[in-house]
Amino acid sequence: MKNVVKLLENLYIIDGHDLGLPNRTGSYVLTADDELTIIETSASPSVPYIVTGIQELGFLPSQVRNIMVTHIHLDHAGGAGLLLESCPNATVFVHPAGKRHLIEPSRLITGAKAVYGNRFDELFDPIIPIPENRIRSLDHEEQLIIGKNHSLTIYHSPGHANHHFSIFDEVNKALFTGDTAGVYYPDLNEAGVELYLPSTSPNQFHPDKMRQSLEMFKKLEPEYICFGHYGLSNQPNDVFIEVENWLEQFVELGKQAYDARNSFEERVMLAFSLLEGMVQSHLKKFSIPAENKVHEVLSLDMKICAMGLIDFIDKQNKN
Repeated sequence: MKNVVKLLENLYIIDGHDLGLPNRTGSYVLTADDELTIIETSASPSVPYIVTGIQELGFLPSQVRNIMVTHIHLDHAGGAGLLLESCPNATVFVHPAGKRHLIEPSRLITGAKAVYGNRFDELFDPIIPIPENRIRSLDHEEQLIIGKNHSLTIYHSPGHANHHFSIFDEVNKALFTGDTAGVYYPDLNEAGVELYLPSTSPNQFHPDKMRQSLEMFKKLEPEYICFGHYGLSNQPNDVFIEVENWLEQFVELGKQAYDARNSFEERVMLAFSLLEGMVQSHLKKFSIPAENKVHEVLSLDMKICAMGLIDFIDKQNKN
């Protein structure tokens, strides 16, 4: 399987093999006037794949000018500090609410250890602080010029996380949505299935904010959606419809689990069971073989989505 794939005329994706899995987290490369813009770094174990991918494209890491992360969750930004060490001319761009956490990442590390436990080192280590003079925050609707006739527009897009922005490339009509517009599972494509599920991970998931961000995306009229997980879809309307439909069902199952159990852990376990059962029931219609790696990925995603749903409902009930 190729680790670098051309998507559009000046847009490529590098597979970072996040979690040791193909087609899990991608880093996008935009080429403009012999300079590169990288969107998403994944975690630090993905950085060697990114550096190799840049070289396979015929560029040097010194030609990377911009490193952009849609949000500061470690599977999107954990490798930014390590990648920056290989890219002496690059600046990291991030949401204003995320900047200080990339400069001083101790809270990110603590949060990830709470979710991933003893797998933290394997999946995320090392997390390198980013020097303050090499990082910039970007405001809502701010433009970043990346080439003579090429600019990107930033849209703050909460719902998955408050420190999330999305990036609209008007030249390609491509919208880089991070996790706000959900997760795409390309391993299902061979079976004729295009599955887009919302990402409701803790601890800032908010369904109303997610719906508002999706409405904003629709108004931009993109021709392509570029997902953090994983790849490009040329069916943006299908993406929006499907994510909104699944989101409603996710929240309803979360509420059922919350009402049926007493402790946080029991609620999460039941929510996970309900979510996984619903998605697997959907996939049974398409006879997806048991050996397809998508089952492993879906199980992990539904566990994290369950945590975010119960966390959100708990906060709502306490307010």
